[in-house]
Amino acid sequence: MKNPDFDISRRRLFQMVGIGAVGVAGAGTLASCSRADDSLPEGDRGSFHGAYPYETPPDGHYNMAGAPYAPVPRFTLEGPYRDLIVLPSAYYYWHDKKWEYMLAESSELDAEALTFTVKIRDGLTWSDGEPLTSKDYMTSHWLQWIQRAASWSSISEIEAPDDTTFVASLSSPSAVIERYILRGNVIASHAADESGKTYGDFADEAAALFADGKNMDSDEGKTLGTALQEFRPVDLIVSGPFTIDPERITDTEMTLIRNDKGFNADVVKFDRIVVYNGETPSVDPLVQDGSIDYATHAFTPSQEKAYQEMGMKILRPPNYSGPCIFINFAELDEFNDVRARRALAHAINRADNGAVALGDSGVAVEYMVGFSDIMVPDWLSADALGKLDKYEYDQDKAASLLEEAGWTKDGDTWMTPDGKAAEYTIKYPGDFADWAASGDNAAEQLTAFGIKLTPNPIDFEQYTQEVDLGEFQFAINLWGSSQHPHPHFAFVTDLFLHNTPIAQNIGGDGIAFDLNVETEAYGKLDLEEVVNAAGQGLDEAEQKENVTKAAVAFNELLPILPMFERYGNNPTQEGDGKRVKAFPDENDPILENAVYADNSIIMLMITGQLEPGA
Repeated sequence: MKNPDFDISRRRLFQMVGIGAVGVAGAGTLASCSRADDSLPEGDRGSFHGAYPYETPPDGHYNMAGAPYAPVPRFTLEGPYRDLIVLPSAYYYWHDKKWEYMLAESSELDAEALTFTVKIRDGLTWSDGEPLTSKDYMTSHWLQWIQRAASWSSISEIEAPDDTTFVASLSSPSAVIERYILRGNVIASHAADESGKTYGDFADEAAALFADGKNMDSDEGKTLGTALQEFRPVDLIVSGPFTIDPERITDTEMTLIRNDKGFNADVVKFDRIVVYNGETPSVDPLVQDGSIDYATHAFTPSQEKAYQEMGMKILRPPNYSGPCIFINFAELDEFNDVRARRALAHAINRADNGAVALGDSGVAVEYMVGFSDIMVPDWLSADALGKLDKYEYDQDKAASLLEEAGWTKDGDTWMTPDGKAAEYTIKYPGDFADWAASGDNAAEQLTAFGIKLTPNPIDFEQYTQEVDLGEFQFAINLWGSSQHPHPHFAFVTDLFLHNTPIAQNIGGDGIAFDLNVETEAYGKLDLEEVVNAAGQGLDEAEQKENVTKAAVAFNELLPILPMFERYGNNPTQEGDGKRVKAFPDENDPILENAVYADNSIIMLMITGQLEPGA
């Protein structure tokens, strides 16, 4: 039986890869509505209309512990809009390779002392008037420890020397630790549930376990982890320029209103944000009728064409990730033979798969190394690139590999080595237009090849839990990461997120791929160690060596099968008579920011550069 507290939204998938309760205060106010009321008083500033799937009470709640890297499922509003409510320390400019500080005023990595120090802005307050201090940073990081966040593979100790200083001592220098720390959402230590228990209480319990040498695999750790999953703060205590209005949240839209005590509340040029609920099918008509100014959904090629014909500007930022095929290795033993996985890679035309799903925004994966093709030349040498198998579309090669692995053909059907017909189901969230199209197309291609895949679309609210619990045979899910331009984050998504290292947070093994592997290139490897090493150290040459090892091992073993890289096809409405004066031009460097990490529009909103229309 499913536990609804562990359901997860589609957009949270992109956030991780890399997130008084509404259920109490807002439960009596839910109503159906189709459009926001723009006649409400707004002072001198305007309204911005976006779209994102969110959770309404009682399913949606205010527990955002661990966000964005290992979050408790079902915080009421996920994705980029969460950062307008509860801020991180900083945002990152991907093109300029520099930080835009928010809650923090500076940070420093000391390679000799093995510390990462964050200097917190003085005078920050939470929405209830309480000061935001280093205590809240301590609490946020202990909650990440409870949630098994990958940052703790580098952290040996945390401390707060004073109210505006947070220090993480490192077990070794880490190239990615600044990302984990600066982009983590900081939450209020004093936020409490109905019993009066606070986040700070959880942090104290975690610190005590850590001091006793116990981890989250201990009985005490597991008990603490379950309790944090079930924790429900009764108030939304925020640091950002907006907060959720509990009186204006419905099944179809919610309104964020200005939090006067929030960071940059006097700089942001909009009074409120209206967020429309839903996935692509429900959002599309609202884009077409002008209700939505900006949307990050995966719109179909025909929908995109309609927007362009209406004169909308389409933004195409890279996502540095995309759909892939998962295999349940615990159930389908025949695919534990790497030759069978390589056969699947050769049997599917990835260019067709991407075009069917997203048109020009679905670009076939070329290198098959687990992170974005855009970044591959920056990390792998020409010699390493030359050794990669690109798994080009070649069904004769696929058939040869299957025969080597002991498969046989009976008419038009492949038979596994144990004599069973190769017939499986492929699960995907039917709400996601691009994933559904990718899954249907993969099923069509493999069925025509002789491996029958029957599509099994389900609702996204139960999908991720079923994958993490291993309740699938084949599935469409996410490869790569939009979290930061370092391959470490992509490998965490590929190998940890829906595999034993993180899926065990809810009692499952996900794809159940054993990370202790035998490779042709390097012999025996512990891929968990390799991935962590890929993000450690400050020597660029050493980093590249570790990234190369992880990439070559991925390319050889294909633990998951990347299909295509997704680029945004984000419709925008701007100009005379519109709510937004102007969105960035298509060649603006800020559009190199990943949509689901340092979202460029949210960054422009918080810094006051996005302006209302006339």
